[in-house]
Amino acid sequence: RPFWGWLNAVFNKVDHERIQAVGPDRAASEWLLRCGALVRYRGHQKWQQDYNGLPTGPPGTYRIEAINATDSCIMYRGFDYLDGLEHVTEIKLQKCIYIQDACLQRLSETKSLQKSLLRLQIISCGNVTDRGILALHKLRNLEYLYLSDLPGVREKETTARVLQQALPQLELELDLE
Repeated sequence: RPFWGWLNAVFNKVDHERIQAVGPDRAASEWLLRCGALVRYRGHQKWQQDYNGLPTGPPGTYRIEAINATDSCIMYRGFDYLDGLEHVTEIKLQKCIYIQDACLQRLSETKSLQKSLLRLQIISCGNVTDRGILALHKLRNLEYLYLSDLPGVREKETTARVLQQALPQLELELDLE
């Protein structure tokens, strides 16, 4: 277990020189795929899942539109890769053992995501609590939020009400027992 934690931390280490060299979308794609997530590019239907099959071209050719981080090892230390992504409309975090409140706080403070993110799903992420969900209030354009199987979320009704007041346009779907 400690070995895998160390390896996952290595996969999440941010390489700012790489971001400069290849652009934010390419660098984030490499990070996400290295960690086991999938990305979908603007104008494409197919999910990119093969790191070695990443499309090439000048920076800005492929813009990440959606991220599916199901069963991935993404963690807080890699979230700097999200900073330059301007076209992400959809993120799914499912069974992400390293996702915690600080990650959701960081996600909601990412200026580009505050503008672009429309849909977010958080499913079976055991380290997420009410505090993390409430931090999402900064995602001012969020239209849809699906929350399911989050045992750390204890004040479901209160959290939902506060979030709904902060984001009146939000369609909030809860599957929390």
